[in-house]
Amino acid sequence: MPYVAGLLVLVALIALPGLWARHVLERYGRDEYFSGTGIDLAGILVRDLSLDGVRVEATELGDHYDPAEKVVRLNPASTGKRSLTAVVVAAHEVGHALQDQSGDGLLRFRTRLVMFGIWAERIGAAAIMVAPLLGAALQVPLIGRLLLVSAVLVLGIPVIVHLVTLPVELDASFNRALPLLKAGRYIPPEDERAARRILTACALTYLAQALASMFNILRWIRLFRR
Repeated sequence: MPYVAGLLVLVALIALPGLWARHVLERYGRDEYFSGTGIDLAGILVRDLSLDGVRVEATELGDHYDPAEKVVRLNPASTGKRSLTAVVVAAHEVGHALQDQSGDGLLRFRTRLVMFGIWAERIGAAAIMVAPLLGAALQVPLIGRLLLVSAVLVLGIPVIVHLVTLPVELDASFNRALPLLKAGRYIPPEDERAARRILTACALTYLAQALASMFNILRWIRLFRR
């Protein structure tokens, strides 16, 4: 019974932030707000901040900043609108470009960790598939167990990525994007609270992803102990 209760609490912690974030982004993403789109604002900010070498382009993927290519990529379905959500999200991604320009160590560490994590997750998935077969073929159960433990540890890398990502996102939101919007008078004072709410909602999605990764690890540990 305690396990079931704990599981329900964990599921709620994972699901509720995402649901609330979607509600907030949709709420402030309906009405026309800005004289241009979020993508337009990103271009203006990059120009006004003299972010040399940084480009703004449309993408069918999610809104993000690519530090390797020095590109702010924005999805027209979200930031191609004239809504408060579009404006705030676009400013947030430009905030990452500012981090990159200032040589933010945590952003660089996160970028390297993400690349390492992609390969590590692939290795972990392969180990999970191969471990039982290898253990049975060699008649050495310990080999299979060691591979499974290694796989579970590798699956912990996404948790580390999300936990490192969270302070990076918070800095881009509240120390970079929000002051930019206020200083440039792109949003009136009465909308600052809504802008904070949007940025908080975006940050909570990363927390939910970290919890989801932790849940995945606990699931494998439970299977391993059977």
